[in-house]
Amino acid sequence: MPGNVSTHVYRRVYVWELPVRFYHWLNALCITVLGITGYFIGHPPSFIAMPEAYQQYWFGSLRFLHFTTAYVFFFNFLARIYWGFVGNRYARWNQFIPSTRHQFGEILEVIKVDVLQTKIRGAIRIGHNMLAGLIYFLTFWIFLFQALTGFGLYSSMSSSWFPQLSRWVVPLLGGDANVRHWHHTMLWFYVMFVMVHMYLVFYHDYVEGRGTTSSMVGGWKFEREDILDV
Repeated sequence: MPGNVSTHVYRRVYVWELPVRFYHWLNALCITVLGITGYFIGHPPSFIAMPEAYQQYWFGSLRFLHFTTAYVFFFNFLARIYWGFVGNRYARWNQFIPSTRHQFGEILEVIKVDVLQTKIRGAIRIGHNMLAGLIYFLTFWIFLFQALTGFGLYSSMSSSWFPQLSRWVVPLLGGDANVRHWHHTMLWFYVMFVMVHMYLVFYHDYVEGRGTTSSMVGGWKFEREDILDV
């Protein structure tokens, strides 16, 4: 048989549950909206300032969309934290935090394959590989940082009780200017993360052929029966 034809038997495995997929796509939408509106809030385009104030309300609408999306982003994030305790084995927190020698070894192997490309293929992981899981875990902390700094900035212009819960962040970081600087700086982390994330998803889909991309739509992956650990 031709060398590129696989004779392995594959089985369809349900990996990503509906709450995980819902979180993923809602989070992607929120990050996109927050990134675009946040950039324009920090660097308002000239057309916003050109007309008389009574003729337009571009900036107010922009800020309203940003703040509204921030609420959706934050509570969607809380729901994902909860699902990390009650979801299936692929959604749980032990898939994100390395704690064994084998898991740290897997991180090194993934670096060789994905970053250094000194290996063509690595060990097959049905859920997240350990490096991806660790990066996602660190990303969750940045999500929390963005939420706290954003609501901290919002607390000075809102009488609602929820933003006031983050009011302590502003004096802790040295005032509004510092908080605003860090909040806007983290925007570029999101930009870099999305670029790398999309590249690696398509890369693994092409190299491994397991339905990595479509799995976040339907939840299913295709795995070889001889390595299946479920």
